[in-house]
Amino acid sequence: MIRKKKIYVRPKKAFQKTRIEEENNLLKLYGLKNKREVWKSIAKITYFRTRAMALAKQSREEQNVFLGKLRALGFKTNSLADVLALQIEDLLKRRLPTIVATKGLANSVKQARQMVVHKKIRINGNAVNIPSYIVPVAQESQITSTQVLVKPQNKNEKKSEQEDEIVEEAK
Repeated sequence: MIRKKKIYVRPKKAFQKTRIEEENNLLKLYGLKNKREVWKSIAKITYFRTRAMALAKQSREEQNVFLGKLRALGFKTNSLADVLALQIEDLLKRRLPTIVATKGLANSVKQARQMVVHKKIRINGNAVNIPSYIVPVAQESQITSTQVLVKPQNKNEKKSEQEDEIVEEAK
């Protein structure tokens, strides 16, 4: 059996306050499960950057192929300098749960992640249960949900409805 190598690199310094706070903010904002998902995203952005640096010496045609692939994934890259300026947030915005939440198919990113894991999200009719799936621009309009979304009521709305019922019963 061939052992796969890790697709991420752990941070060099384990206890670095600013990095930990940034990672915790990303976890909350994008509904990630653990820090490993942040590290995988960082590794993917690093791969894009190293690929762009290697392509700087190559022909313009090869550069355009690479930039075309990134544009198809939804990144705004017109030159290799744009690829070098990519941030982790750019990649996390293209993940399936984030796009499901922004389309309004879920109330939050956490709920969107749960819907993805439970196979409630379909892309082009096929169930996708991989939260780290990077959605290409062409497939963004084909995302549908098999679950009916019920918006939670605010506590104030519940109280006012109960008060209305009590007033009606008193009459």
